[in-house]
Amino acid sequence: MRLLKKTDNLEMSYSLKGRSLWVDARRRLFQNKAAVISLFILIFISIISVFGPFFIQYGFSDTDWSSIYQPPSLENGHYLGTDGNGRDLLVRILHGGRLSLSIGVIATFVSVFIGVIYGTIAGFFGGKLDTFMMRVVEILYAMPYLIFVIILMVVFGRNIYFLFIAIGAVEWLTMARIVRGQTISLKEKEFIETSRALGQSNTLIIIKHIIPNLAGPIIVYITLMVPSVIILESFLSFLGLGVQEPLTSWGVLISEGSREMETAWWLLIFPGSFMVITLASLNFIGDGLRDAIDPKEY
Repeated sequence: MRLLKKTDNLEMSYSLKGRSLWVDARRRLFQNKAAVISLFILIFISIISVFGPFFIQYGFSDTDWSSIYQPPSLENGHYLGTDGNGRDLLVRILHGGRLSLSIGVIATFVSVFIGVIYGTIAGFFGGKLDTFMMRVVEILYAMPYLIFVIILMVVFGRNIYFLFIAIGAVEWLTMARIVRGQTISLKEKEFIETSRALGQSNTLIIIKHIIPNLAGPIIVYITLMVPSVIILESFLSFLGLGVQEPLTSWGVLISEGSREMETAWWLLIFPGSFMVITLASLNFIGDGLRDAIDPKEY
């Protein structure tokens, strides 16, 4: 009889045991079929972009003057064809994927780093400081992003590493506004007042309580920002202001393919397809994360 009571108590305590927000969010995310499929597609593209070139006999800059403008073929080893210099398109797409994805990720984290710090300070301290900081954001919003990046690239040179920073430095404004709004809401919560009553400093409250509670919106925004950064880099490369030879990116390949579209269709179709699939996957993952993390959806 006692054994039965202990068993019942264990079952009751297990059934009453709560689940964390992140456990529920993960469960809801994996119930979203579009997000899960997109996640696997994105992982697959990332893996073949990083490791694929090691298994291809051609280098991304190797020229073969006897194979200029070869269409896709399984016989000659150029599975996606060659360009006007006889370079294998498949290996160039994979190398371009490395660079485009790297720019998307690194520039996004630069913008998130700036935006989180800026928005948290503005929202937490408020008052005149908040007013001044947000007026600066509004002024920068009025400036065209593209022109600002072009000016930075012209002044500091077309360095690939600076391109990461330049794009990230102009994409942080929306992040700052989102973080500011969330911070204003959070700083009025009871646990923040308790932390103040316990004598914790403002810096400690921001690091220990405010920023961790912003993780959800930040993660969602990262997945939605990466596609916009990749598109911006591709557009700059399309204009000739981004990645320079011998390096390549999807934007460079699309730019080259658009000029040869009538005679060599594969130079535009295949890089464009890789880019479209990647951007669509990132957007589906972002939508899935947003629905999973927001408890109001359920």
